[in-house]
Amino acid sequence: MQKQQKTALVWYRNDLRAYDHEGLNHALTNHEKVIAFYAFDLRQYQTTQWGFKKTEKFRAQFLIETINDLTQSLKKLNVTLIVTLKKPEVALPEFYQKMPFDTIYLQEEWTSEELKVVENVKNNLPESIKWQSFYGQFLFHPEDLKIEIEKLPEVFTVFRKNCEKNCRIRTPLPPPQAHPETNLLEHQTQIPKLEDLGLDSFKKDTRTAFPFLGGATAALKRLNYYFWDAQKLSFYKNTRNGLLGNDYSSKFSPWLAVGALSPRHIAEEIKLYEKQITKNQSTYWLLFELIWRDYFKYISIKHENKIFKRDGILERQYDWKTSPKLFLQWTDGTTPEPFVNANMLELKHTGWMSNRGRQNVASFLAKELHIDWRMGAAYFESMLIDYDVHSNYGNWLYVSGVGNDPRDRKFNIKSQAERYDAQGTFQRKWLQTTLFS
Repeated sequence: MQKQQKTALVWYRNDLRAYDHEGLNHALTNHEKVIAFYAFDLRQYQTTQWGFKKTEKFRAQFLIETINDLTQSLKKLNVTLIVTLKKPEVALPEFYQKMPFDTIYLQEEWTSEELKVVENVKNNLPESIKWQSFYGQFLFHPEDLKIEIEKLPEVFTVFRKNCEKNCRIRTPLPPPQAHPETNLLEHQTQIPKLEDLGLDSFKKDTRTAFPFLGGATAALKRLNYYFWDAQKLSFYKNTRNGLLGNDYSSKFSPWLAVGALSPRHIAEEIKLYEKQITKNQSTYWLLFELIWRDYFKYISIKHENKIFKRDGILERQYDWKTSPKLFLQWTDGTTPEPFVNANMLELKHTGWMSNRGRQNVASFLAKELHIDWRMGAAYFESMLIDYDVHSNYGNWLYVSGVGNDPRDRKFNIKSQAERYDAQGTFQRKWLQTTLFS
C-alpha cells in the first residue's frame, strides 16, 4: 500500500509502549516517516503548594527506566524517540522547524493539566497539522460503552454489571511493522538522570515489595511470570490483600499507569489462562480490578475538575484541617497507629504501598485526623510509583466520603491490622521495634 502522507509524530505521554498502540500503528501504516517524542516536562518535578515535589524520585526513576526501554523498542521498528526536558509547547514547535511533520498522533487525555498543554502546543504549531487521538488506556473503549457519560452510574457495581453484560473488550492490535532503517534520524537521544530533574539519586531499598524495572519489557516479563511460570493468577483473590513479598498481588499497576502494559493485553492473557490453566474467582477478580480502573477514568470524564475539588463530586462539605504538624506525622510514620506508620514508612522508603495499606492510611488521614484529603492525594501523586491521576483521585474521593462510596465507610485501623497483619510481621519489618515480639 502506498503511503499517503509524509511525516508523522507520535507524541508519547502516559502510553509508553510500542505494542498495542493505535497511534503508532496508524503512523507506521500511513506515513513515509515516523518520529516519536517524549517530554520530561520539568513542571511535573517542581515543588507543590503542599511543600513537596509533584513527582518524587521513585516514580521519576521508574519513568526514566520506561523511556529507556521504549527507546529500544522503537529503535527495533526504526523509529527515533526524541526526548527533551523542555515544555512540549516549546520543544515541539522548535522540532517542527527542523523537521516538519503533517500529523500528530497521541493518546486522548481529559484532565486539566494535560488539556492545557495540548492547547498550548496547538497554539504554537501551524493549523494545517492534523491531530489524531486515541483512547488506548481503557479496558472497555468509550465507543463500546453502552452508557452515556452524563448518565454514568455513581455506584461501581451498576457500572460493572452493565459493562460485563453489554460491552466487549477489543482484541489487542497485532505487532506493528517496522519501517525501513532509513527512517531513523541522526539523533542521539539523551535520557535524563534523576539529578537532571532536580531529584536525589538513591539505592533501591532491599525491603521493597516492588523491585521491578520500568518499561514494557519488564512488564511483559512480570505478566509471563505471574500468569504462566508461577501461576499466581489462580490464587489472586486470596492473596491480593497481602502486605509482604513480591507476589501477593500482580504488581501490574505501575506499568499500567505509564501505559507500558496494555489492559487489553492483560484481558487477552486472562482469557487464554482460563482456557489452558483454570477459570475461577481469582482469574475473574483481576479483570474486576481492571474494571475498577476503567470506572475511575470514566468518573473523571463525567465530573471533570470536580475530582480535584475539596468537596468532591458529591459537593459534600466537611471541616477539613491543613495542620502541617499532623500531616508530617502521617507522612513520616509517627502517628499513634503502628499499622498506619508501617505503611507510610514503606511508601517513604520505596514508593510502594499495598492496596490494603492505602485504604487504611487514607481513611486515617481523612476520617481520624480530618486533614484535607487533597493533601494526601498530592502526597501519593508525589511518592507512588504507580500514580495514575484517575485512580488516585477517584480512590481518595471514595475513602474521604466525597466520592463514589455509597456507605461512606471508615476503617477501624486496629481491627484491620489484626486481620491483615495478625503476627505483626509487616509492622516489625518497617517499624523495627520489639513491639510485637
